[in-house]
Amino acid sequence: MRAVVLSGGLTHDFPATTACLAALLEGEGAEVEVHTGTAGVDSALSALPGAGLFVVNALRWSMTGPQTPERYRGAAAAEEGVSPSPAAREALAAHLAAGGGVLGMHTASICFDDWTDWGDTLGGAWVWGSSSHPPLGPDVEVAVTASHPLVDGLDDFRILDEVYSDLQMRPGIEPLLAARRPGDDAGPAQPLLWAREHGGGRVVYDALGHHVPSYEVPEHREMVRRAIAWTTRG
Repeated sequence: MRAVVLSGGLTHDFPATTACLAALLEGEGAEVEVHTGTAGVDSALSALPGAGLFVVNALRWSMTGPQTPERYRGAAAAEEGVSPSPAAREALAAHLAAGGGVLGMHTASICFDDWTDWGDTLGGAWVWGSSSHPPLGPDVEVAVTASHPLVDGLDDFRILDEVYSDLQMRPGIEPLLAARRPGDDAGPAQPLLWAREHGGGRVVYDALGHHVPSYEVPEHREMVRRAIAWTTRG
């Protein structure tokens, strides 16, 4: 099974976390193909024919939306901003229609802000001006909130990671993991993991995975391993 991985972008150690993902993918028997840089967006999507899984562990978006913070505009947008080509967008639909899987990690929900179909595929999207996350730390209490092959038999766990909050969720999403923002015990639990079928394929979004220590938590590693198997139907 071939796994196409899109990696790279701002504010995260993507080479390190992608190495963690690659090890888990290879442990499930996958041949891993990593695409980086802004050109990697189109090259990764164009490489999907025949692949079993498309993994997005990247922070790639246009940086031009009206709510995009000022720090990402100007020179940063010129160097790092990217929007998938029409052909690349069509390649994702064809991948799903052929039964291919999609695994979006952490910042995948921020990617491709000008591509509505990406948010529809993933099941949720970051919206500048309303979505947010508190600073990293302390450890977050993560609860299993539903029954699914990704989480069945796993206990609640603690993890040092970011809690993405107030994502724009698509209808019908059932969270499998959730956590409250640190210090906000009375606030709503934020969905951190879900799995769905879309467009003929299977899709998992995992909001965890900010840095390498997240992948060292046994429950998270096991859940990612199961996500790989579930999206590719084993």
